[in-house]
Amino acid sequence: MSKTPDILCIGSVLWDVIGRAASHMRVGSDVPGRITRLPGGVAMNIAMTLRRFGMTPALLTTIGRDAEGDELIAEARRMGLICDHIYRSEDLPTDVYMAIEGANGLVAAIADAHSLEAAGNKILRPLSNGALGTADTPFAGPVALDGNLTVDLLQDIAHSPMFRAADLRVAPASPGKAERLLALLGHPSATLYVNLEEAGLLCQTVFVGSQVAAAALIERGAHRVLVTDGGNTASEGTAGDIITQTPPAVMVTRVTGAGDTFMAAHIASEAQGINRAAALTRALHAAATYVSGETPL
Repeated sequence: MSKTPDILCIGSVLWDVIGRAASHMRVGSDVPGRITRLPGGVAMNIAMTLRRFGMTPALLTTIGRDAEGDELIAEARRMGLICDHIYRSEDLPTDVYMAIEGANGLVAAIADAHSLEAAGNKILRPLSNGALGTADTPFAGPVALDGNLTVDLLQDIAHSPMFRAADLRVAPASPGKAERLLALLGHPSATLYVNLEEAGLLCQTVFVGSQVAAAALIERGAHRVLVTDGGNTASEGTAGDIITQTPPAVMVTRVTGAGDTFMAAHIASEAQGINRAAALTRALHAAATYVSGETPL
């Protein structure tokens, strides 16, 4: 008998192939380092962190019926994630993300999420066929959405009765996909998690701080926002009520997945009844611990 999820994570679940070097890198650099393959993708990263914080996430995504997909499903189940509702395609391969990181941060990355985009609304079938809900009795609880979904699918979600009882938590997959979130800017229950660059792309400007960016996004129609800026201040709030905090200073050893860790820690904190100021503090500490190379708990 499958477990009942207390949160849904909808979006990319794939293999992260990350090359890390201890030296500064630039275009054309050829240096020694380490290459790892780990489960990743925005939805997966969020789900893994939520699980470490004691929540029971279910994944809604597409994974190929290939060897890579079988391995990925097995690894997700080993970590305690619910995989019963994943759409498994016969003709779409398992997606993959590849990144290069140096001592100076992320140098370059390519996200091959074409299978997720091709699957479209097939990944949402459990929300309408009774497995997780129906249009008349929609899933009631937090839902983490990632920006690897297509604009059309995000627009469908913004207007779908299947999500009318959900607490939507939304993050772009990358700055290059930030503008996809415009479809959810006016949603009455959506919380947007963005960094300063992504906030600027959504507002078509450049911001000098998270508080100004948060206020601008709210003025643009966002119900609630969280804006981070690396080691600088982060802000959370709704119209007329924004709080700002500074994360702890740490030595950065990795960056891929930091934003997902921040988002998951914040969602879990609020699900546990922690007040908003303490939830923001806990999320910032979790992200800082993650980038320092430790486990974010």
